[in-house]
Amino acid sequence: MKIGVVGCGALGSYYGAKLCRAGGEVHFLLRSDYEAVRRRGVQIRSVEGDFHVNPKCACAPEQIRVCELVLIGLKTTANDQLPKLIPPLIGRRTAVMTLQNGLGNETRLAALVGAEKVLGGLCFVCLNRVEPGVVHHLAHGTIVMGEYQRWPEPRTQDIASLFRHAGVPCKVTDNLERAHWEKLVWNIPFNGLGVASAAGYDVLVNQPSTPCLPRSVGQCLATDKLLADPRWENLARELMLEVIAAANALGLKIPESVAEKQIARTRTMGAYKASTLIDFERRQPLELESMFLEPLRQAQKAGVCAPRLAALCKVLKQLDPP
Repeated sequence: MKIGVVGCGALGSYYGAKLCRAGGEVHFLLRSDYEAVRRRGVQIRSVEGDFHVNPKCACAPEQIRVCELVLIGLKTTANDQLPKLIPPLIGRRTAVMTLQNGLGNETRLAALVGAEKVLGGLCFVCLNRVEPGVVHHLAHGTIVMGEYQRWPEPRTQDIASLFRHAGVPCKVTDNLERAHWEKLVWNIPFNGLGVASAAGYDVLVNQPSTPCLPRSVGQCLATDKLLADPRWENLARELMLEVIAAANALGLKIPESVAEKQIARTRTMGAYKASTLIDFERRQPLELESMFLEPLRQAQKAGVCAPRLAALCKVLKQLDPP
C-alpha cells in the first residue's frame, strides 16, 4: 500500500515510521524537517525499543502523487493548508485518515475530498518531537479508528490490520463521534490545564469574574504536577465530568467511571507534557478551535452547563500566542 503522511511532527513521524519499518511504501511530506529527514531518516527513541527508518521524502505533494492511504498528522491550526496539500495525493480509491485532535476535522476533510473517503483515528499515545526527525515515545500507542458518519467497511478492517502488522495496537469503532468525545475526556483537562496552570489556580476558578490575566504568568504544569496537587486534580475531574455530561446529552453514552480510569492511567505517564503545553512553551498557536471551543459550543447547544470548560476556554484564549 502506498501511504502518504501529511504533517510529520511527533504523531505523523511515529506512526509513519512504524508503517515504514513494517515494509510499507511510506512517503513523508515535509516542510522544515525535509533536509534533516532526507539526510538522516527518522529516529524513534521508544520505551518499546529504539529504531531508525528512511522513508521516502518530499517537500511538495506533487512529488508523491496519488496514494492509497493518506494520514493527516498536521496540527489543526494548519488546516487552512489542506486544500493545497491534499488534492494531489487523492485518487478514486484513496482513503484519507486524520489523526488530529478534537472535533470537526473529518467534516473539513469531507468537504475537500468527499465523505466516502474519510476516516478518523484517535491516537492514545505519549510522545514528543525532540529535534528534526527524532521522536521520543514515552508510553502507549493505541489507535481507535472509524469511518466518518458510516459503519466500518472492509477497508476499515484492512487499514486496522495494516497498523497491527506494524506493531500498533488498533481498534475499530462503529461510532467515531463517541470515540472523539472519549478522547476529549482526557485531552480537555490535561492539555488545557497544563497551559492554564501558568495563569494560576485562582485565576481559572474565579473566571469569568476576573477580567484578565496577571501581567506575568507562572510555570506550566506537566501531568504529574497537576495530579500531585489536590486542587488541580479535582479541577481536572470536574472538567472530565462536564465533557462526559455533554457527550451523554448528545446521546453518546459515556459512563462517568471513565473519568477515574483516565486519571489512574495518567498517573502512569509520569511528568508528561501534553501537546498543547509544548506548543505554548514554543510560542506556537494553540489548537483551541477543535479541542476546546467546538466542544464547548456543542455542550452549550445540547443544554449542558459547563462552567469549568467555559472558564478554561476564556483563559486559553488569553494565553494563546499572537
